[in-house]
Amino acid sequence: MTRLSDDVPHQHSATEPPAPAGAGDLVLGRASSEEWLQVEEWAAEEEWNPGLGDTACFHPTDPAGFFLGRLEGKPVSAVSVVNYSDDFAFLGYYLVDAAHRGTGLGMATWREAVPHAEGRTIGLDAVPAQEETYRRSGFVPAYRTGRYSGRPTSPGTPSPSVEAVTEAHLDAVAAYDRQCFPAARRAFLDRWLTAQGHTAYVFLHEGDVAGYGVVRQARSGRRIGPLFADDPRTAEALFDALTAHIGPDEEVHVDIPETQEAAVVLATSRGLRPSSHTIRMYAGTPPSTDGKRIFGVTSLELG
Repeated sequence: MTRLSDDVPHQHSATEPPAPAGAGDLVLGRASSEEWLQVEEWAAEEEWNPGLGDTACFHPTDPAGFFLGRLEGKPVSAVSVVNYSDDFAFLGYYLVDAAHRGTGLGMATWREAVPHAEGRTIGLDAVPAQEETYRRSGFVPAYRTGRYSGRPTSPGTPSPSVEAVTEAHLDAVAAYDRQCFPAARRAFLDRWLTAQGHTAYVFLHEGDVAGYGVVRQARSGRRIGPLFADDPRTAEALFDALTAHIGPDEEVHVDIPETQEAAVVLATSRGLRPSSHTIRMYAGTPPSTDGKRIFGVTSLELG
């Protein structure tokens, strides 16, 4: 998810310290996975509800794609531009520490980070208030993504076609994922499917993968993502498996492209309701994926 936080003036009260130094004092550079945990904290403060282990899974995909701005050694601004292939990159985590907004630090970090994409198509998920800002930077809206949240109900009996993901499934799951995501990401999936706090299930039809899904622990409740499936019944079976062991008082959140009406029907039939939305935008040629299989995206922050 991306927010042009630096474009929103920060109002100081009489008791607040004077405005910080401007962008000319900013030191820009790459961030380690440990340093990026501070950015996750900023995202949590914005109520983006990142998963507890997201950085550990995503950062190795493109360690050079995580940019920090520092003042006197302290992180104050961030942008990620993760290159997934020679053709596709995803921009996210455009954030400025609340005490340093309105000083040009975010835009300076943006200008440092975006060239990392080197001519690739760039995707991002924008908060509605900043859609026009991204349009001026060359991004074109493609569709809305709605976040659906709630305490899930899971009617019916478990499907015998749903199995917990094991190492034996990884090649087939990665091949299936490539139909739904703009680039091959086998190494990322090896981490995402097996990370602590993640539960992954696959749906097998006559021995072939017909869908898979992951649920992970987040700052608040659980997040499902991705949820990819051949059809609504397969997605339903996976959703029910993913939520079967969640406590009755725990909320689940899933981000759904609202062009996928069947996914919206599934979420609402299981007791989830819309809680927010973003706009998927691209600079460059939009990638080709099988949108009918996408019942939940992996991450608004990192694609």
